[in-house]
Amino acid sequence: MGLSRLAALHGVATSYAPSADVTVSVPDGTVVAVLAALGVDASTPAAVEESLAAAESAAASRLLPPTLVVWTGEPLPAALIALRPGTTLEIEPEGPDGSPLPPRMRVPGGPSDPAVPATAGKGSGTGSGAAPAASRTVFGTGSTGSGGTGTTGPVSSAPAPAPSWWSEPPLGVHRLTVRTQGGRSATTTLIVAPSRVPQPPQRTHGFLVQLYSLLSGRSWGMGDLGDLADLAAWSGRTLGAGFVQVNPLHAAVLGAPTDPSPYRPSSRRFPDPVHLHIESIPEYGHVPDRAALDDLRQSAEALSDTVLNKGALIDRDAVWELKRQALELVGEVTLTPGRRAAYCDFLAAQGQALEDHALWCALAELHGSDWHAWPPALRDPRSPQTARARAELLDRVDFHSRLAWLTDQQLAAAQSAARDAGMAVGIVHDLAVGVHPGGADAWAQQHAFARGMSVGAPPDAFNARGQDWGLPPWRPDVLAASGYAPYRGLLRGLLAHAGALRIDHVMGLFRLWWVPEGRPPTEGTYVSHDAEAMLAVLVLEAHRAGAVVIGEDLGTVEPGVREALARRGVLGTSVLWFERDWAGTGRPLPPEHWREGCLATATTHDLPSTAARLTGDHVTLRHRLGLLTRTLEQEQAEDATDTAGWLSLLARLGLLPEGEGDEEGAVRAVHRFLLRTPARMVGVWLPDAVGDRRPQNLPGTWDQYPNWRLPIADAEGRPVTLEELAASARLHGLMEVLDPGKRRPRPRTAPPGARRS
Repeated sequence: MGLSRLAALHGVATSYAPSADVTVSVPDGTVVAVLAALGVDASTPAAVEESLAAAESAAASRLLPPTLVVWTGEPLPAALIALRPGTTLEIEPEGPDGSPLPPRMRVPGGPSDPAVPATAGKGSGTGSGAAPAASRTVFGTGSTGSGGTGTTGPVSSAPAPAPSWWSEPPLGVHRLTVRTQGGRSATTTLIVAPSRVPQPPQRTHGFLVQLYSLLSGRSWGMGDLGDLADLAAWSGRTLGAGFVQVNPLHAAVLGAPTDPSPYRPSSRRFPDPVHLHIESIPEYGHVPDRAALDDLRQSAEALSDTVLNKGALIDRDAVWELKRQALELVGEVTLTPGRRAAYCDFLAAQGQALEDHALWCALAELHGSDWHAWPPALRDPRSPQTARARAELLDRVDFHSRLAWLTDQQLAAAQSAARDAGMAVGIVHDLAVGVHPGGADAWAQQHAFARGMSVGAPPDAFNARGQDWGLPPWRPDVLAASGYAPYRGLLRGLLAHAGALRIDHVMGLFRLWWVPEGRPPTEGTYVSHDAEAMLAVLVLEAHRAGAVVIGEDLGTVEPGVREALARRGVLGTSVLWFERDWAGTGRPLPPEHWREGCLATATTHDLPSTAARLTGDHVTLRHRLGLLTRTLEQEQAEDATDTAGWLSLLARLGLLPEGEGDEEGAVRAVHRFLLRTPARMVGVWLPDAVGDRRPQNLPGTWDQYPNWRLPIADAEGRPVTLEELAASARLHGLMEVLDPGKRRPRPRTAPPGARRS
């Protein structure tokens, strides 16, 4: 019981329920290892007893939980309401310029102040156009860490008025200090957030695409930010699209061969300069060595040709080598005064985070891409030797800092192009679950990561052995102690040029499956975050950016999570083939029963294309790679029955006028169905628009399948450029379904490569 109680106090599960009627116990060794990663000694019975006593004593004596959340328009958290009369509250708010403001409050009823509270700043509001604090209510709920009851719902069904002594601080993350009349005091993090994230202004549709796969006639071997801006401008103006969702554009780990997965980056905080469109950099035109640039450009054209015309895979390392050489030449061009001023502003705004990222890049060039193998003194980002290396490598640090700036500028240009084209949302960026253990974030923020732990997934019906993703998790206790600074900085950077943010495995805001080093994924356990605080920071930063938030909530989801996300306006993800009446008949879910708060789509980057699903090609592919757990005949029979059920529903609803046996018609019917649902956003997987049958990623494979390296292709497997996409009759036929009223002017001339002699 002692170990279980100790684990519970630190958010570590000692059992989990993979289904409603099954409970699995977590091995004691796993619990001990996870507690150790959280700085809690449970190695012996005596250590458990000592750690438990310390934890219970701290909990009993605590005036306030580590974090309090106040939601505008909702009741105050119970911990604030319960403060004794005479208690004073001093808040150091997050001012607009970062300077503290001095509101001070006092709970009335003490002998020295029987009636009138001190309320400096009373009625100041939130700076967001809200009513004065005296005329509205505020809220704090959530996990016990946020002072609530352990639930994610409101404290009461009807909001109670805020007490007269309460003067609400502005939106932000603040420090709250309370002092009782008896001389006790406590300081905690106070998060004041809007009740919901921004919503799409109206129902909208758009494309989902892996950017590297979107090559144009000007690409350097893979899709880039210039291609993204062009796709957004064209689809917004011509197709009435409201958004383009892309894969994570996080900085990859340096070195060759690079892991091509965008979901295992070196840094989530900064983008990868491999996505730069070189010719769009202003200094490009002033490079004196034009011959060198021309040679690089010719090599880039040859590289693209091998992908588009010779069956080669996208080679990110080759692309980066060419771009790196070009960027070295561009970096020698002196910035104009205005450009220099903009660069200096960027450096000042990014601060220590960018310095650390750029230094890691410079050190990785010398010592390799895994900081664990560096000279011992350099493994500490704050050591004197690291500071000396920073000075010695100043030119390389500046080079990598400038690349971050240039990439940031092109991200801004892509979003501007989207909004200028009339897109309601614009670019939807993607946040990966975690980072590579040897990369820049894990080095610079190593105090915030749990050592010897990796994030994964428990065993389930699809993977009896569980999963280990090789991503170190953040320590919830360190995040809370820092006022969630790493998390806030991450979100702020990603949202800077985003119309919306997709969060991969959004359930990770609530809990993550930790796998101790050296143990199989089956011997992991769940570790909980303060979900209310994590949600509050997300809502706050999305509000500041004016951005929509989409959570990828596919698969097994803990009860209450989807409801908690929906309450805060976070959209879910609904994929057609998974939407069934699971609590009843098991049949396809009629469109009117779908949830409104979601991005509805037919597929994702981890799933078969719609054409492959309809034809059964995805089963044949998995059979060829040895991934099936049953005979090919059994899998094909089940898949055919599943597909037939959907096609039957589509026909009954009158969505399949083309009749049976028309693949393009069936793909259009699927999207007609999505439009029948109340979903706020409808996404079209861009490869679906031209009949591509290949998945971009096939989970469960490594080198058996070219994950993350395929260009968009047509039904015959021939790569298709952005210019050819724009002229595709199949694409326009599909998009006519989504926006039949949009005028689509026919091109007056044939696209490049399509002219007949």
